[in-house]
Amino acid sequence: MERWSKVKGRCGGPADPPLVLTEKVGNAVRLVALDRRALALGLVAGLTLADARARTPELTVDDLDPHADARLMERLADDADRWSPMVALDPPHGLMLDITGGAHLFGGEAALRGHVIQRMRCLGLSARAAVAGTPECARALARFGRAGVVPPGGERAAVAALPVAAQEAPPEATIALTRAGQKTLRQLPDRPTLPLSARFGQALSERLRRMLGQADIRIRPRRPLPAIAVERGFAEPIGRTEDIEAVVRDLTLDAIETLQGRGEGGRAFETAFFRTDGEVFRLAVETGRPSRDAAAVMRLYREKLDALADPLDPGFGFDLIRLSVMAAEPLAPAQADFEGRAPLADQVGDLVDRLTARFGRERVKALTPVDTHNPDRAQRHRPAAEASPSWPAPWLERLPDDPPGRPLQLFDPPQPIEALAEVPDGPPARFRWRRVQHAVAFAEGPERIAPEWWLTPANALTRDYFRLEDSEGRRFWVFREGLYERETEAPRWFLHGVFA
Repeated sequence: MERWSKVKGRCGGPADPPLVLTEKVGNAVRLVALDRRALALGLVAGLTLADARARTPELTVDDLDPHADARLMERLADDADRWSPMVALDPPHGLMLDITGGAHLFGGEAALRGHVIQRMRCLGLSARAAVAGTPECARALARFGRAGVVPPGGERAAVAALPVAAQEAPPEATIALTRAGQKTLRQLPDRPTLPLSARFGQALSERLRRMLGQADIRIRPRRPLPAIAVERGFAEPIGRTEDIEAVVRDLTLDAIETLQGRGEGGRAFETAFFRTDGEVFRLAVETGRPSRDAAAVMRLYREKLDALADPLDPGFGFDLIRLSVMAAEPLAPAQADFEGRAPLADQVGDLVDRLTARFGRERVKALTPVDTHNPDRAQRHRPAAEASPSWPAPWLERLPDDPPGRPLQLFDPPQPIEALAEVPDGPPARFRWRRVQHAVAFAEGPERIAPEWWLTPANALTRDYFRLEDSEGRRFWVFREGLYERETEAPRWFLHGVFA
């Protein structure tokens, strides 16, 4: 209702007619959300719109927009990151925060609860908040009871006066418990749990135990938790580009100092800008290898900022900026050369990082080996910012002085050739490719590769690969498709690649 009022510019004064939002349920249009004036007139959710108009002709009616409500909750969840990284959506219109170990940063649990409520008021929203030892207890108190702070171990006393509906069980279970004389949760914990579980299911008993603080299930945060997070809040919001960049640089230095103490390097850095109106902007940069270079991270930040389609809009200013290291890996000290230059691999990595920051991670690709012997699927493209696999490709397992086992570039598809072999299972003595005759001087093989039966058709044939060198020194990678007299009577020859 408050979201609709803000969008429509409704102030909610005495002259405004009651407001209801409707949704079509079956063949009838029913009320699903009502403001306080509509509730005071006796209207309730679930009533048909025709009956509501018969009771109160002067109604402001609009359709429910669940997608807009979901977007608002996502925005509020982003803004709630300022209090805890453990934020989860609690449908239909709630948020769940895990503030374990972090409430002292805001003056305690009661003060933090006050900050949350005051923040919602500043955004034009009313809110109820409760702090308890388990998520279910906090939810029940916020929705059905007197919201507040429950002391440790006080969950049972806090929920005792709540109605049975606070369990949010299926309607038939709530009706059955009410008819049995269970109006509140005061006496329900003393009843045997076995009859309850046998009649209403184990989920009802488990939820009751969590509401009483006897069991707990941690919330699942909507965003991954960072390895390191540093932030800076401002009594007066900032909006100048120079000030924002100076803060990001200082936070980067703080994060890198922490990484250095751990012997790690950052792979992914995310900067979150919390605007005073609840909007949150996030800029993420990635590196192809662990890094503790603050200057390099700042260069990536500027590249990312310049590549934005919409410039970073501070609005009325940012009151909080947070830098998070989303991924970190061990990083050993690197030795520079005698001229003080970084190794060539680091220079290439810096170039890849800058291209990724400017054009996006999905546009800068690298080849990575795949754990298969099939050369058609032996490599795949991956974002260059991702870590490469630590295991070696099977065709790369050779001695340092050995020639390469496969060409760097393959023909797709393999090109057919005409080959003449001395024996059916032997290498070709000569072959014709692109109307040019090649006499084979040296041959090595075969390397037999069977088809992957779980990925290829049942009629796929075995391949025998040979590395050939002709009389002029040119080297080729060819294969014979099909085993003679076992899979086919006339094996075919193909050229799959040329060695450089």
